[in-house]
Formats: sequence, structure tokens, C-alpha cells
Amino acid sequence: MGTVPTVPTPLFHGIIVAMKAHEHIIKSVEEGSIADEMGVEVGDALLCIDDNEIEDVFDYRFLIQSEELTVTIRKSDGEVWELDIEKDEDEDLGIDFGEGIMDEYRSCRNKCIFCFIDQMPKGMRPTLYFKDDDSRLSFLQGNYVTLTNMDDHDIDRIIRYRLSPINISVQTTNPKLRCMMLNNRFAGRSLDKIRTLYDAGITMNAQIVLCKNVNDREELRRTLTDLLEYAPVLQSVSVVPVGLTKYRDGLYPLERIEKEDALITLDIIEEVAAQAMSLHGIHFAHASDEIYILAERAIPSAEEYDDYPQLENGVGMLRLMHDEYETAYEKTVNDIEKGLIIPEEHYCRFSVVTGILAEGYVRRCTERICSLFPNVSFNIYAVRNDFFGEYITVAGLITGQDIIAQLMGKDLGGHLLIPDCMMKADEEIFLDNVALSELEGALQVRCHIVKSNGSDLVDFILKEKTYE
Repeated sequence: MGTVPTVPTPLFHGIIVAMKAHEHIIKSVEEGSIADEMGVEVGDALLCIDDNEIEDVFDYRFLIQSEELTVTIRKSDGEVWELDIEKDEDEDLGIDFGEGIMDEYRSCRNKCIFCFIDQMPKGMRPTLYFKDDDSRLSFLQGNYVTLTNMDDHDIDRIIRYRLSPINISVQTTNPKLRCMMLNNRFAGRSLDKIRTLYDAGITMNAQIVLCKNVNDREELRRTLTDLLEYAPVLQSVSVVPVGLTKYRDGLYPLERIEKEDALITLDIIEEVAAQAMSLHGIHFAHASDEIYILAERAIPSAEEYDDYPQLENGVGMLRLMHDEYETAYEKTVNDIEKGLIIPEEHYCRFSVVTGILAEGYVRRCTERICSLFPNVSFNIYAVRNDFFGEYITVAGLITGQDIIAQLMGKDLGGHLLIPDCMMKADEEIFLDNVALSELEGALQVRCHIVKSNGSDLVDFILKEKTYE
């Protein structure tokens, strides 16, 4: 169809025709876009579309799908315009609002006994202390929500816009126990929303933070059995051990998950997974990698992770890493056989930093690839988490200051490989605000941020031709 711009219709100068609770300031306008052609500018405010209020990005994206629409804009000088637009259904207006959801993030009103944020020391980045409980971030970023911060309007919008998957922090299906764990007297009642989402066919994932002598053992069996009723719409449930830092003064007296606890947990998970396979052809219930390591049990095969629906939750990361390293190894072998790679041409000494949890897997995978290159040598350094406490063993919570303190004076070779999970998503900075450049200066080594997939390791080795 193409765009058919019309002359903007000015309304009453300085007066908003339809008073709306939400207005959205435009932060940028794409050059040559519909909005640009119609005179929309940075600093203007979007008031409504077809007289519908725009609460957030989901309203906006839904409403601009129409081929004919009226967009109401308030100009920076106060004048209000109505823009009648004809366009192709999939054509964008070319407006950006700067905020990912076009609204304020909703914070968590619970006081969960296992909350990691309550266990953090002072003086870290302010954003690290924000407790989100926003269903929109669940869809956009994979965050887990408790459902306690949602009313019927929120549920209706999820169903209307078919937002899925929605990731739910369940903890337990025992209403009284859930109220206690979340310190919210309405937490048990909010579980009813799972049934509403299930009836509407909204894909869900669930999480259980396992707390010893609280929601484990028979309570865990009850919860997993109850949730199995929602499969396969509820496509997965992960069980992760509670993370306990050394900053727990005044908090609920939780205990660390030990080997015996992990073994019992795995027995329950495997029991429910067997039922799920029989009923729905999916494994449904999954333990985090940490539980397998605590139990000293082998990590399951890739097939048992059902396409990794909870990878970012620490479920299957070690299996995927192992398999990706194996793929990189086989490709390298093939390239060597074809003469595309001459192993003897590559010389380097390097080190890899990781957390204690993954040390064995990282070491074995790195050894396998490096065995193909006779002039390549390496060291693996598993960093103890002194910042949060020794019970925090995942690589993603390692700080720059712990790396510096524990690797100072070590034989690092010429390079230090750092997994990308240790860094802030959009900056080369660690959790404790130590910049990558500071780390390089303190350790006097070149640092490289890499993915834990094997191919990044091979690419690094292939780029090195001199021995350091």
C-alpha cells in the first residue's frame, strides 16, 4: 500500500484534547520514516492512537499494526496534532521512546526469604539493587515474576497481546508456605493466575528456588506434581539452589544445600520428569547445573533439556558448553585434515578465569581443543568468591577485585580469557564496577572477553602466531 501522509490537523494550542494518564516523549525519529515525513520531532509527545491510551510498548506495537490509524501528538510548543496515516500493516512509524517498555519498571513488593538483592553489600551500582517484578520484562528479557504485582488488567493484557513465554517465580504451590516465603499475605492467592494463563494457552516457564527445610523434599514433590497439571502449556520448571552470600545478618536463617539434599532433589525431579515424558513427551522438570555438581552426578544429555528453555537460569549451561566445545573441536580437526589449519603455526600461552562451579568442565574442554595445537599452553584459574562469599560459585558473580587479588603474581601467559557472563551486558565492567582496563593494568596482561562455546577459543588460538 505504501504510506499516504496527510496534513497534520492542529487542535487546541496548549490543550490536550483527551486527557490521558500516559504520554510518551519521543527521543528520536528515523530519517525518512512516516513520522519524519509528517513533521514529528524529538521532544514531541505521543498521546494516543485511535483514541486509545498507550500504557506501554505492547499497546503501542499492537495499535500501530493497523493499516489506517490516527496518531495524536502534542508538539513541544503545546500544540496538539492529529495525524491520519495509511500504511502497510508491517510498516513502522519510525519513532523511538528511549525506554524499553515505554513505562516505569514495576518493583517487587515482596520480602522473599531467599532474595539475593537483600544479601548484597553496599556501594555497588544502584541498578543492581532494583527488584523488578514486571511481567513485561518477563516477556522481553526473560525475568521471573511472582504474579503478586499483577491485577486482572495485567493478566488480560498478556492474554490479549499473546505475550509469551511468561516466566513465573513459583517457589511452592502450598499457599500458606508461599505467603511465608514471599512475606506477602496475598502470595498464595496469586497462584490462581497460573490457571488463568493456562486456560488462555499462554506459554509459561516456572522457577523454584530450593530452600533447605522450607520448600524441599515432600514440599518440592507436591509443587512439581501440582505444576505438572499445567503442562505442556507450562513447558518447564527449574529447580535452583538458593544462593547464600556472607551478607545475611538479620535475614531468615537459611542453610546451604548439601550433597544429600541435592541427591534427594534429583530423585524427585527425575520422578516427575518421567511422568511428564509419559504424558506430554517433555521432561518438564529440570535441576540447575549446580545441583548436579553438588550431588556429584553427571550432567544430563542435551535431549533431556528440551531445547534449553531455561538456559539463562543455569539449567543446561554446562551441557551446552561441553557440546559446543565438542563441535568446535570436530570442526578444527576437519580443518586440520583439509590443510586449512596448520597447528604448528600457532604459538601462545594464555589463561582462562572461571568460577569454581564450572572449573572441571572448562579445564577438560580447553584441554581437548588445545591438544590439537602442540605450541599452545594454558592455565585455568577458578576464582573463589570472596566478595559475596565462598558459597557463591558461579562465574557470572565473580568480581574484578577478586580476580585481581587471586591472580596477582600468577603465570598468566600473554593473555587472559574472561567469560562474557562476568561482564555488564553493554559495558566492559564487572559487578563491582572494576573496569576491564583496570584489570589489565593491575595484572599486566591483555584481556579478551569470550563466549563459553569453544569457537571463541579456537578463534583466539588461530589469531596468535607468536609465543608470549
